[in-house]
Amino acid sequence: MKFSLFFFDGDGANVGPNQYRLLIDSAKYADQHGFTAIWTPERHFHAFGGLYPNPSLTSAALSLVTENVQLRSGSVVLPLHHPVRVAEDWAVIDNLSGGRVGLAAASGWTMDEFILSRDAHGSRRTVMWKNLEIIQRLWRGEAVEFEDATGRVVSAKTLPRPLQPELPIWITCQSTESFVEAGRIGANVLTSLLGGTIEDSQANIAKYRDALSKNGHSSGTVSLMVHTFLGADEEQVRKDIREPFGAYLKTHYGLLEQLAKGMGLEVSLDDFSEDDLDAILEFGVEGFIKQRSLIGTPAGCQPLVKEFAAAGVDELCCLIDFVQDYDAIMDSLPFLAELQGT
Repeated sequence: MKFSLFFFDGDGANVGPNQYRLLIDSAKYADQHGFTAIWTPERHFHAFGGLYPNPSLTSAALSLVTENVQLRSGSVVLPLHHPVRVAEDWAVIDNLSGGRVGLAAASGWTMDEFILSRDAHGSRRTVMWKNLEIIQRLWRGEAVEFEDATGRVVSAKTLPRPLQPELPIWITCQSTESFVEAGRIGANVLTSLLGGTIEDSQANIAKYRDALSKNGHSSGTVSLMVHTFLGADEEQVRKDIREPFGAYLKTHYGLLEQLAKGMGLEVSLDDFSEDDLDAILEFGVEGFIKQRSLIGTPAGCQPLVKEFAAAGVDELCCLIDFVQDYDAIMDSLPFLAELQGT
């Protein structure tokens, strides 16, 4: 099993020094201790994740302070960007990093972020697949024709030329259709357990592998994002994690609704009382700790890592910044390195 670090929840609403200290210092640690990659997202208009509006910027910064670890977007929302700019930006980072970039592509989520797009929110998946194909062609050095505002056709070849002849691609997947399409085009997969179980993921991974094989692709990587916080004593870890994880879940109503469904509650969260929310949070924290996350000790998490491997997962992308505590996270990384080495 490969291990990477994943960032998603850095609070961008507060003003202060050293906002990216955790990202930079943990990336340096990962670079020196055999981790595979650092993933940074594209997030807009939300306090949690507000540090990460553009993964090309964060990856460019990390390229100058690391030497070994791969630098990946998790993810680029392709309908929000012209494919020329994506190809150009990541080619720069590929050169700065010595050929260490990878790109996960997503179609987008909220309608608000589509103020950045010329395309409608409803057509986002079609646009994502089209732009991805164009980016791959540009990366290879092909000329691609575009129209300017007057309708004039321009044949464009992007510069600088990247070091990697092919851009490593992941597709951010939740639906079965996305897994199958990723397999059809020979892309890797980035997924999570936020809306399902290990069994659900295993079924989708099997369909992905089948699509790879049927379309003549020899292999593909399945990367799974998991919330991660490790320590020396399991009870102490659970005590330390309960409050920050509960606060984190309160900012993600989609997660809470999934947890409510798991309790048999088919109602809107707007109808919940504070006591209802507290009950869901209690259930949610315990559920994530037991079944969906690497929260505990290295020895205690080994069985879950084996379950992920048996389900077909190749890489665990450890989301570490849902805990808003620099010292606690940095102190936990040696335990993650220990789990990686087992």
